Amino acid sequence: MRIEPQDQAVLDHVAARGDAIVQRAIDWSDINSGSRHAEGLARVLDVLDATARAAFGTATVERVPTQGSTTVADSGAVIAESYADCLKITARPQAPLQVVLTGHYDTVFPADSAFQSVITRDDGALNGPGIADMKGGISVMLAALEAFETHPLRHHIGWTVLLSPDEEIGSPASAPLLAELGARGHVGLTYEPALSDGTLAGERKGSGNFHLIVTGKAAHAGRAFHEGANAVAGAAIIAARLHDLNGQREGVTVNVAKIAGGGPLNVVADNAVVRFNVRVPDAQSATWIDETVRALAAEPPFPGLSLDLHGGMTRAPKPMDASQTALFHAVRDAGDLLGQAIAWKPSGGVCEGNNLHAAGLPNVDTLGVVGGEIHSDQEFAWPASFVERAQLSALILCKIASGEIDALKLKQLRLETM
Repeated sequence: MRIEPQDQAVLDHVAARGDAIVQRAIDWSDINSGSRHAEGLARVLDVLDATARAAFGTATVERVPTQGSTTVADSGAVIAESYADCLKITARPQAPLQVVLTGHYDTVFPADSAFQSVITRDDGALNGPGIADMKGGISVMLAALEAFETHPLRHHIGWTVLLSPDEEIGSPASAPLLAELGARGHVGLTYEPALSDGTLAGERKGSGNFHLIVTGKAAHAGRAFHEGANAVAGAAIIAARLHDLNGQREGVTVNVAKIAGGGPLNVVADNAVVRFNVRVPDAQSATWIDETVRALAAEPPFPGLSLDLHGGMTRAPKPMDASQTALFHAVRDAGDLLGQAIAWKPSGGVCEGNNLHAAGLPNVDTLGVVGGEIHSDQEFAWPASFVERAQLSALILCKIASGEIDALKLKQLRLETM
């Protein structure tokens, strides 16, 4: 591959808008949009909707309702949950090649978080909620598409953007939409931040979230202790059994994150909830841990308790199969043309790239800005990376349109491994 004059024009389009690409990400990050903050999510969705309509006059911009789900309260009650809409932007859906670009506009920071706005650190890095994960990534994505739409070969491919409101809580609402796009697309680009040195995430583990309701029998702790069945004690025993699963199968981890329940000290607790996450390296391990967890949840640790398991595997593992390997090599080649050294390594983290891969879509899912310390009040992004990463994505799109990155072959390779 080489950079053709029409490709260079696209790259120049990105460079000329560098300050604006950074500034709009700052503006978006200054609006709190924690996954459970409905008002903040609505505000960001309005801004992103307006941005898309202004940038892509011929594309279809629509808000897509998401499915509801249930969650388990600390009391053990099962509660119905609703979610904000996804934003979907579609251009040339009938083109023979289809690129799927995804991102999320929710963050991990609740409405009452002390971390509410972006500042510039003394070393020049931007520090703010979502500036890397991933409002910066959304700005990079849209900048790449805006520039690509000036390329003479743009009609060779169609593209769809899906911006979701629930990635940080496992994509319970947007998962069906991701699966649909993954099944019909040829190549996927997702905009989680790269690591602080620009390294991409290669293979990813799979993940599952579980909530086990433990119901016992209340009794007076002094007068009638033996008439009760202590749910908190049962939950503690189960938590220890879950923890003991660590080390039993290579690469599988079980993290008991929280035990909730109980009440006054003189009452035998009749309710508790055990919340835990699992990570797995492959499909066989996912089956093993799911079956093992369900077996544990089928046997109360002592009489008088009942157990009710909710949740399950939310994201399948994403291995470096033939399609992934070929795509990452193509991205590395594009990076070489730009003087950007592209490398990748395994990650225990999960994202929408897992969903897309499971649906049959080869994808690179860390094409966002270069930064770090995400999910903390130290989250940061390097301003220079906004243009660099937007140019990388823009060039990838140019090379898919020209056929130098063979999207049809990549899709075929992925389907052969399903």
